[in-house]
Amino acid sequence: MNLLIQGGRVLDPASGIDRIADLAIADGRILAMGDAPAGFAADQTIAAHGLVVAPGLVDLCARLRESGQPKPGQLSSERAAAAAGGVTTLVCPPDTAPVLDEAGLVDMLHYRTQIQGGPRVLPLGALTRALAGEVLSPLQQLAEAGCVGFGQAEVPLVNTQVTQRALQYASSFGYSVWLRPQEYHLGKGVAASGPLATRMGLSGVPVAAETIALHTIFELVRSTRARVHLCRISSAAGVELVRQAKAEGLPITCDVSINSLNLSDVDMGYFDSRMRLNPPLRQQRDRDALRAGLVDGTVDALVSDHTPVDDDAKTLPFAEAEPGATGLELLLSLSLKWAQESRLGLDQALAVVSSRPAQVLGQAPGALADSLGRLVVGGVADVCVFDPQATWVVQPAGLRSQGRHTPFSGYELPGRVRATVVAGRVAFTA
Repeated sequence: MNLLIQGGRVLDPASGIDRIADLAIADGRILAMGDAPAGFAADQTIAAHGLVVAPGLVDLCARLRESGQPKPGQLSSERAAAAAGGVTTLVCPPDTAPVLDEAGLVDMLHYRTQIQGGPRVLPLGALTRALAGEVLSPLQQLAEAGCVGFGQAEVPLVNTQVTQRALQYASSFGYSVWLRPQEYHLGKGVAASGPLATRMGLSGVPVAAETIALHTIFELVRSTRARVHLCRISSAAGVELVRQAKAEGLPITCDVSINSLNLSDVDMGYFDSRMRLNPPLRQQRDRDALRAGLVDGTVDALVSDHTPVDDDAKTLPFAEAEPGATGLELLLSLSLKWAQESRLGLDQALAVVSSRPAQVLGQAPGALADSLGRLVVGGVADVCVFDPQATWVVQPAGLRSQGRHTPFSGYELPGRVRATVVAGRVAFTA
């Protein structure tokens, strides 16, 4: 199918392109930026006058948690949510049902074939079998099945020797390991340690739960030189440790969630279970440090940390509620909100959800290798068209995800996605 995106402001942070131009797309790739080649005839045209035409968003953490199969010709609910949010590529952690170890190969192969017609899903394989943290999964077999890396999701590795062996193996084969830094015993609380958690009588998770884990990971990276991505850094101390490790030249990257970037523990209000999140919301100084780290590049990417939770699991007392929130449809708007409040340009807001997460993935799979998170003539046509001047109010009933609980319910946010194109096919229009 030939597609023409007409008259939009084409903005690609990776190349520095920022100009009014048409985008001609054919056979799933960008054919031209500017005047279409002679003989090009569009089967469909998207009028983008007054809109921004940007690379499709790359989300490094989004759980699907779906049951059943979508109806023929329809996207599943979570991929529909991703498309509505301008997300064209998402990384799925291994804590699915079943876990994405060798027993979940069928599901993994299913994810890898879900490219046409909707956002593509890149799976992370389970680093240890059943995420039990005792025996390594067959990493080579999982890599051949399409995994882009290996991790433990929210399950900390208790045995440091297992972690060392995993990093040694990963380093030998060039695999990346994705770890959320959390010391097992200190990380069992339900809120960030501090005066507020104490007053509310909630068990706390100290900053040390993150920093102790970071020190351990960095020591193992020094000895193995394995490439490690740190998932959802949450504290000022954690950001500073990452900054020092990067200055040392360790092969590490990290991300932060939209929740930690925009909220703090005071937003928990009177035991609001929508604020029950992992990692827990920390103090304002931590939030400010995360924002500064995203600006200076210490933090590489912003992620939705999309974790759909149903009513039965969320509408419980705070300490009993399941942690998690929907986020795919909020990723772009919350990135724009951060940029506006930090007095940054639109290109910087887009970079943290497109080109910079694409760099974290490193050598992208297959046809994406030359163009993930970018607008490149000849590259795969992943495009997000949005109105930067529009605002919208987050209404849970209007979200497409199965899990509609979000700490941003009622917020007025900037930016509205008008169209999402994945590999040249229109996945969403509004």
